[in-house]
Amino acid sequence: MGNKGFTLVELVIVIVIVGILSIVAVPIYRGYTRKSMLTEGKSLISAIEKQEKIYYVEFANYLPVSATSFSTALDIDARANKYFTSFQVTVSGASFTAETTGIGGATGIGVTLNSPDIKQQSVLTATGVSD
Repeated sequence: MGNKGFTLVELVIVIVIVGILSIVAVPIYRGYTRKSMLTEGKSLISAIEKQEKIYYVEFANYLPVSATSFSTALDIDARANKYFTSFQVTVSGASFTAETTGIGGATGIGVTLNSPDIKQQSVLTATGVSD
């Protein structure tokens, strides 16, 4: 009679191969999830930039704001966000800087927007996520 089944050596080889694949795949997966979390932060910063520019057109200056979840002054609502719920806008002359940092699983991820002037291109910087 022929034995049916796998030998111990074959099972150990399969376990080693699965282990090697998981060692490679898990960090890649974590990188993708952090990049997706970053998208929420970029969306919040984009909304802040839009509202600040609208405010500038109406009042000829930017509005400094520090808010958690909601800002009535800029009509920014981050209560539905999971990872980026607070933000801060600092104003220096005719420019502003908006910042937000992640919480929970997005701890260590930050998004900063430097807007040098209403006529110049803003610079968006993300930290905590590699490309």
